[in-house]
Amino acid sequence: MERITIDPKVMGGVPCLRGLRIPVATVVNMIAGGMTPEQVVDELPPLELDDVRAALRYAADAVADREIPLQPAG
Repeated sequence: MERITIDPKVMGGVPCLRGLRIPVATVVNMIAGGMTPEQVVDELPPLELDDVRAALRYAADAVADREIPLQPAG
């Protein structure tokens, strides 16, 4: 996870990509909203495709060992 940085002086310590002021959550939300990794890179020029992959890996790891309550289908 060398592409993910957490620095209290950058974005209040929110996990970001390569020390840039681009939070992991922003990239994950863009993908969740239907953008392709290539579109994310086009929208946020300092990013590379490996940054998008790292953000998704980081998000997956963050929830991998947590119990997430789901609403029953109604």
